[in-house]
Amino acid sequence: MQLGMIGLGRMGANMARRLMRAGHEVVVWDPNADAVAQLAGEGATGASSPEDLVAKLAAPRAVWLMVPAGVVDRALGDLVGHLDADDLVVDGGNSYYIDDLRRSKELGERGLHYVDCGVSGGVWGLDEGYGLMAGGDDTAIARLEPVLSALAPGVDAAPRTPG
Repeated sequence: MQLGMIGLGRMGANMARRLMRAGHEVVVWDPNADAVAQLAGEGATGASSPEDLVAKLAAPRAVWLMVPAGVVDRALGDLVGHLDADDLVVDGGNSYYIDDLRRSKELGERGLHYVDCGVSGGVWGLDEGYGLMAGGDDTAIARLEPVLSALAPGVDAAPRTPG
């Protein structure tokens, strides 16, 4: 699957790496051009802006925001004007649920899918996988399933509880 990743801090960059390891095509953007260049050197497609990232994705697009909760609205403002109906946006920034409900309604009015996905795993997630709590409409979750499966630890990551 092809995915855009905006926000290449420790977790966002390693999530992009984990996705690439699983065979996904990742287009990346961050205000830090060095972070973009680093991942482009590892096989991602670098973008020079949110608009450029959207242009490099095939429709229907999926874009994951891995930015702090306090800048999600600004990141969405830079992004959604370039998206088309049926495109999908994931907020991985552990936002306050009231904000996610508002964003889901606002993006839904534009014909966009919105998924709130709490992410846990820190810098260990690259190798161990990420704990994910994804919420969104059935269509969006089904479309994201290959990405969610690649990011998650998998069933063999820990011993099963007896019974």
